[in-house]
Amino acid sequence: MGDTISDNSLKDFYIPNYILVPGSKVEDVSHVPACPVIVFINSKSGGQLGGELLVSYRDVLNKNQVFDLGEKAPDKVLHQLYVTLGTLKYSGDILATEIEKRLRIIVAGGDGTASWLLGVVCDLKLPQPPPIATVPLGTGNNLPFSFGWGKKNPGTDRQSVEFFLNQVKIAKEMKIDSWHIIMRMRAPKEGSCDPIAPLELPHSLHAFHRVSQTDTLNREGYHTFRGGFWNYFSIGMDAQVSYAFHSERKLHPEKFKNQLVNQLGCTQGWFCASLFHPSSRNIAHLTKVRIMKRQGQWEDLKIPRSIRSIVCLNLPSFSGGLNPWGTPHRKKSHDRDLTPPYVDDGVIEIVGFRDAWHGLVLLSPNGHGTRLAQANRIRFEFHKGAADHTFMRIDGEPWKQPLPVDDDTVVVEISHLGQVSMLATPNCRSKSVHDPSSPVGHLDEEEDSAEESMEDWEERRKFGAADTFKFPDEFDIAHLS
Repeated sequence: MGDTISDNSLKDFYIPNYILVPGSKVEDVSHVPACPVIVFINSKSGGQLGGELLVSYRDVLNKNQVFDLGEKAPDKVLHQLYVTLGTLKYSGDILATEIEKRLRIIVAGGDGTASWLLGVVCDLKLPQPPPIATVPLGTGNNLPFSFGWGKKNPGTDRQSVEFFLNQVKIAKEMKIDSWHIIMRMRAPKEGSCDPIAPLELPHSLHAFHRVSQTDTLNREGYHTFRGGFWNYFSIGMDAQVSYAFHSERKLHPEKFKNQLVNQLGCTQGWFCASLFHPSSRNIAHLTKVRIMKRQGQWEDLKIPRSIRSIVCLNLPSFSGGLNPWGTPHRKKSHDRDLTPPYVDDGVIEIVGFRDAWHGLVLLSPNGHGTRLAQANRIRFEFHKGAADHTFMRIDGEPWKQPLPVDDDTVVVEISHLGQVSMLATPNCRSKSVHDPSSPVGHLDEEEDSAEESMEDWEERRKFGAADTFKFPDEFDIAHLS
């Protein structure tokens, strides 16, 4: 529609230019939109789909309320928008007041892109933070799947865009926990310990970076890194495999032509990784793990020596829609003092995986990892000289983390840090502690969680833990060990 909109059914989403473009002449607008939206699209996601979706949204809405993340950073866009809204509100503009109150954000991209927007909204510290809807345009699509937006790449035609907009209009707001991560180590005598991103992710480390010298977290003689996540943080073999997957996709894009190919990966999988993954890289050899529960006391978490990967999980979707925590039956939960895995209770689930066979257990209806604990703070204290690097991953974005071999003070600490608002459809899989109708706390047997149609099972089989547990064909993992 360009700069104006004529379709009455779409006026509820429309934001006029004088609010979007600084210096524009104030317009006399009679209609107050019920659901004004700002749309961010990663045009490089989903093959050509990102670019096609960008064209469709700009055709349906005011082109100035639709942004290509490859051209404009979301923090600058939203900062300018809220400055303009504040100025207009101060001058008595009623429309600006209503738009700020009703604004919703749509982000189309992978999980990393969605997390980027969540981080930006958190950092802005707005008095009325806008809730966010996620369009599944990546490989895993765990965030969209958790809130009912699906995990398949969307249609990009006008009809599909209008349908999604109407879903956003009726979606309910849902709070989820935000998690803060800090890593600190002594500055190495030589070399660098900065995170190493895989080749293909230009924004892969936006959520994890070294703090500035003026930051209150900075300490003399140390390197301190900080970040945040909303879905999961993982360390170990799953992050290593994901890192290899993303690197190989950049080097050989012809092997990864569509979402299904990306999900299915290859025939080698974690089986191959297990062969090249020495016991010295098992989590217990690499790091001591401590947790803090609600009582406020740190305690050691015993990690079985066979565990090669740990996932700290906030949402019920990991690696393409699988739930590593599962649903323990009531007696088991009571015996181990476990609570239902709500997404807004200030508690995170800690799950371990052993090897390929254990990872593939997730593909069964009742499959789950090794439930290690629930906590609201976690510390990883790395053993001196245990390894010169490890692999980590935040919300689908992996990196290789160098470790100083002469340092016994390397620590990664995860803690709860407020909440953000998501938009959820009636198909939402995430459960709120404030929703008494949630069935997750009322199961008597673990098997009850497996009730699903054959169609659902087929989806789970297809969209399994491909980018986590599987390497591309003909890929040699040995050089990553």
